[in-house]
Amino acid sequence: MENKLKATIDIGSHSCILLIAAFENEVVPATTNAETGETIPESTRQKLVPKLQKVEVCRLGEDIYEHGAITPERIQELTNIMTKFRMDLHALGADLQAVAMTEAMRKASNPDEVIAAVEKAVWVKPRVITGEEEGKLTFRSVKEWHGADIVTVDIGGGSTELSNGETTFSIPVGALKMFKAMGPIPGPEYKKFVKETFKDVSFKGMTKKPVYLIGGTGTALAMVFLNKPQFDYKSIEGLEMSIADLDAVTTRISNLSKELRAMLPGLENGRHEVIICGLFWLKSLLEKLRVEKFMISTAGLRFGLLYPPEPEPEQKPKAKRTPPWIKKTAETDSEEAASN
Repeated sequence: MENKLKATIDIGSHSCILLIAAFENEVVPATTNAETGETIPESTRQKLVPKLQKVEVCRLGEDIYEHGAITPERIQELTNIMTKFRMDLHALGADLQAVAMTEAMRKASNPDEVIAAVEKAVWVKPRVITGEEEGKLTFRSVKEWHGADIVTVDIGGGSTELSNGETTFSIPVGALKMFKAMGPIPGPEYKKFVKETFKDVSFKGMTKKPVYLIGGTGTALAMVFLNKPQFDYKSIEGLEMSIADLDAVTTRISNLSKELRAMLPGLENGRHEVIICGLFWLKSLLEKLRVEKFMISTAGLRFGLLYPPEPEPEQKPKAKRTPPWIKKTAETDSEEAASN
């Protein structure tokens, strides 16, 4: 009998996340098409429901920033985390479907060494995915819960992925990377940093659409905003916030000492050091996307890895274009043939 519990592991620049979930039947109520008036009958669909999620801070991005490679000490820490995850998987009898590694491993000079250590710990070979693939999988995970006409923003430790389903791109900026460059609270240099970062980035097709924020920055922001001492995806999923709410939380956190900041909900295990950088970056992105409010989603790459691949859209054949110099030659040959 096929095991219903499926699992994935997302190994990022700041943290590692274990997801154990199951596809369950969900009733979709009957609706009426607003344009045609047609009644769409009640139906059922498969919904991915999380059963266990665990987050462990690994901070691989620190090694990339300082050494360009993952150090033996950090590899051992990562191995310990993976071993704990494997124990959880075995305790619940879940099948580990995929292990994905993102920005830190895209930049590491010794990926094979890290991949081998992780594979030995969890018995599944991890895959280093591109920024674009990460963005597409994240978008898919949110689309399944909230619909397609949205933009997803996934702020990680070392990179940020944006997607509207048609266009997906990755910006090599994340909360941990900013912290290492600017400290816990960005100063006057941040304005220049943002200007340089956005110089070659186009947000065409993404502005003024519903925005869903993904990743540890979003989850931590929601927990502080709601004053939730424990992670509860049901209370966070789809939470709507305004830029004014974001400013208020940023000010509140910035006015606290490092020690008091670490006591806030969701800011344990090193998140208190990088969160302000992540919130500064979020506001800059929202301004570029030209929205006044946004939603939080607890979905992400780890969910997207469990969905079956979607068919690639058909590519329209491009019209053949005759270069002007060939066209001119053909016309000259035709004229000479006619005169003869």
